[in-house]
Amino acid sequence: MIVRFSEILTERRRRGTAAGAFTCYNLATAAGVVRAATARGAGVILLVGERSFRAEGGDFLVAALRAIAVRAPVPTAVQLDHVADLELIEAAFELGVGAVMADGSRLPLDENAAFVRRAVEIARRHGGEVEAELGHVAGDEDVAQLAAVGALTDPAEAAAFVERTGAACLAVSIGNVHGVYRRSPALDWARLEAIRERVGVPLSLHGASGLPGEDLRRAIERGIAKVNVNTELRERYLEVLADRLQWARDGARVLELELVLADAIAAAAGAKLDALAG
Repeated sequence: MIVRFSEILTERRRRGTAAGAFTCYNLATAAGVVRAATARGAGVILLVGERSFRAEGGDFLVAALRAIAVRAPVPTAVQLDHVADLELIEAAFELGVGAVMADGSRLPLDENAAFVRRAVEIARRHGGEVEAELGHVAGDEDVAQLAAVGALTDPAEAAAFVERTGAACLAVSIGNVHGVYRRSPALDWARLEAIRERVGVPLSLHGASGLPGEDLRRAIERGIAKVNVNTELRERYLEVLADRLQWARDGARVLELELVLADAIAAAAGAKLDALAG
């Protein structure tokens, strides 16, 4: 069933866990994610990356994910992730996404706030919601590469930023990165606690691929309500594809290959959901 983005975050927080948000590049990844969530009775967020949305067929991908979300047995939302273009945000809401991650994190504070505020105005016209980012989570959402830590979220700025923008969720930078960590991450727990004390909306943690389970649980205990996962799913998808491609070619087994890939994604997403549940 398709529900509001904030409903999933609220329900997961009530249960003392966080919503898993998984980037989906095709139907196999989305089907695997929903299967994993359904097996655990967990609401889930299907993410569409900006590059996927901009690419030819991006509108078809959004339509397909919405169709999956409508038929899913568990609460499901579709969100456009990390977009810095207001026209793209408008287009996504027109196509029926429930939320966007309006990413102005590379802008100065006031410009970031103004950008997010405009995104919120667009979202409200369509009955949608906006996630924002304060500080900057470094790395690439679509390419697994080594990344250094970006600018950290200032707790003193966070509450005013949310109030100014009307964002429904705030992505924080506390030592997390997109892609592959250069070294074992050392998340700034005191910073996260200070943000949580000042900010009333749910917080999200991006770059969860590669974070150990104990870090995820500790983050949830300190206020994280949404955890984004991408790299781990892509890596597992490609590992299985490489392993089974010749088998599929021998019998032109396209359907069978898609099912195997969905199984692999379900296992990977399920392991992350289990880690979030503790």
